[in-house]
Amino acid sequence: MFMHFYQGFWYTTRQLNMILPVQHQFRALDSDIILASTPKSGTIWLKAILFSLLHQSYYYSNITVDHPLLRKNLHELVPFLEFLHMLDMNPDLSAFTSPRLLATHIPFGSLPEFMKDFECKIVYLCRNPKDTYVSLWQFTNNLLPKEIGTTSSLEETFDKFCRGVSMDGPFWDHVLGYYKASLEMPHKVFFLTYEEMKEKPREQLKRLASFLGCPFSEDEEEVDEILRLCSFDNLSKLEVNQNGKLSTGHENKSFFRKGEVGDWVSYLTPDMIERIDRITEEKFHGSDLKL
Repeated sequence: MFMHFYQGFWYTTRQLNMILPVQHQFRALDSDIILASTPKSGTIWLKAILFSLLHQSYYYSNITVDHPLLRKNLHELVPFLEFLHMLDMNPDLSAFTSPRLLATHIPFGSLPEFMKDFECKIVYLCRNPKDTYVSLWQFTNNLLPKEIGTTSSLEETFDKFCRGVSMDGPFWDHVLGYYKASLEMPHKVFFLTYEEMKEKPREQLKRLASFLGCPFSEDEEEVDEILRLCSFDNLSKLEVNQNGKLSTGHENKSFFRKGEVGDWVSYLTPDMIERIDRITEEKFHGSDLKL
């Protein structure tokens, strides 16, 4: 799979052809909310949570067959900017209600200047690099046979991942870019890890709500209902996420695997673990960041 090195990060040809139009054509609004993440870090889960959070006042009392999460795939409800600009170089976003909730895997330094200069808010999600790698390897191997007729071994792709040669990699540089931005602009960039969300979902959901300006009332049932609706187990079993395909050709079910923390222990050897932990320590040295 041929990859391009652009503005400090690696992309497939298809990815690069999607990113360039975003950089040149996308115009942010002050009210926009952007979910940024590294690939395979739990993005689809947070898409569900953010969508439900922003629409809680209406949908809380209408969790029925009419709820969009039960009828539409999350990549339709919260589309990636890259995919929108792949389908149309200058897509019409006027149909999106305010605040527009959009997603991206683009590194912070490569975001359109409009997005960084305007008052729009960014929620960034990342995950332990070992789990991120395993999930990314599984995902790409499900896609590669259909696109180029081959698969990649765990060992081969692991070496590339550690050298930074992976989709939107180097992983560590991607994370650090948003982490530093969250320290410099805490009012604009909210930094969250998958592990934090799994360990203390209620606490993190309340923090997200406060950051986005839509705090919960004292009624804790709203928090519980969103967490129930958006649980990985519930989302993965919905018919809309088990069947069908996106316009990109990806099967809806391919975005759900296990959703577990620590699944890497079933795949990585002691040498692999030592190598990736060492790289993580070196890359994050001097920061308070722990993954």
